[in-house]
Amino acid sequence: MKYKRIPCELFSKNRIRFSEKMDNNSIAIFHSNDLMPKNADQEMAFKQNSDLFHLSGIDQEETILLIIKHDYSVSEHLFIRETNEHIKIWEGEKLSKEQASETSGITLVDWHTNFKDILYGYLKKPSIVYLNSNEHPRANIVVETRDARFKKWFKSKFPNKIIKKASNILYPIRAVKQEQEIALIEKACNITKLGVKRVLNFLKPGVFEYELEAEILHEFIKNRASGFAYEPIIASGSNACVLHYNSNNKICKSGDVVLMDFGAEYANYSSDLTRCFPVSGRFTTRQRNVYNSVLSVFKNAKKILKPGLLLKDYEKEVGKLMEKELVDLKLLSIHEIKSCKSTPAYKKYYMHGTSHHLGLDVHDVSGPDQPLCEGMVLTVEPGIYIPEEGIGIRLENDILIGKKQNKDLMEKIPIETEEIEDLLNI
Repeated sequence: MKYKRIPCELFSKNRIRFSEKMDNNSIAIFHSNDLMPKNADQEMAFKQNSDLFHLSGIDQEETILLIIKHDYSVSEHLFIRETNEHIKIWEGEKLSKEQASETSGITLVDWHTNFKDILYGYLKKPSIVYLNSNEHPRANIVVETRDARFKKWFKSKFPNKIIKKASNILYPIRAVKQEQEIALIEKACNITKLGVKRVLNFLKPGVFEYELEAEILHEFIKNRASGFAYEPIIASGSNACVLHYNSNNKICKSGDVVLMDFGAEYANYSSDLTRCFPVSGRFTTRQRNVYNSVLSVFKNAKKILKPGLLLKDYEKEVGKLMEKELVDLKLLSIHEIKSCKSTPAYKKYYMHGTSHHLGLDVHDVSGPDQPLCEGMVLTVEPGIYIPEEGIGIRLENDILIGKKQNKDLMEKIPIETEEIEDLLNI
């Protein structure tokens, strides 16, 4: 790992918050992600299961966490991969038991090869077992996970146990960040700011989108980020009208605007930013007008976010803001807006949602219909896309919900047209 060690108190507190919601005489089981294969004998870079990391801080494959609640007392047992001579030579040493305990705050640590033998002992009394699974509403799961394989095995061996979803407890907890988590997200945002500064100095007509991507990645790695929190979008001209464009292989031409959607990942915590820059250093009148319409929605949407609000109600309010701007830009008429009965008229030019939770996952988890509350971090990212004009504008910052006042974690990253043009013409 490139990031500085995180104090184990964060993970201990997360486990306490989880165990408080567990039924008495129950056990919860969490597995790490798999090492995913490439072709031949290669493997992809390892990415830890965010639920397991949230509860343990262990950033290593073949890790298993047990949380046992019995007679209203809680115990914890961690299982990690043991280093042998082959692993030591080819991969480097894995965590020792002492290091795993120091990282997680869990006293009882064993090798993962002993897991099933020890599990049988723990399961003699508990009737309820919490198993982990990816329950994100937009998850597209095509590869069987370690958690899913374990669930099949578990149900065949222990058919009389009551299985509950760990996510029903964990997702609402993960949605509300602790102070240390907020600091880590803010660190990721600050590294993203450095990436913006670097790419502004490099942008000019004739550069390729992938060259801009490379400049940003250089700055991220230099500052101890693991890299991009998600596949970056570097979309110039009409490419910006493709919402998930990431080919990043076209030349940035004079007169175009380049939409850059990227964020650094630090200590597994994500940031998520979008900015739009004129390649030649100046916006055209039309580009500026569309940009300022998006900026107006962005600023007002930030003000709407507050504790107690449901995201579905928030999106309706943002939709009204967007309708006004699209009418002003002569993209929609009042008649078109009023005559739409099902899908809102503004969706023709603004197809996606405005906000999502942010944390260990870029599209972070939350409880279903969980109201916003202090400590949540959400993006605000309105956009207007006009394919027939080759213009796509989206602006995005990460917002910490406060009790009385929100905090924009990216407020120091340039966003006004004047400051962007000034920086591009130094």
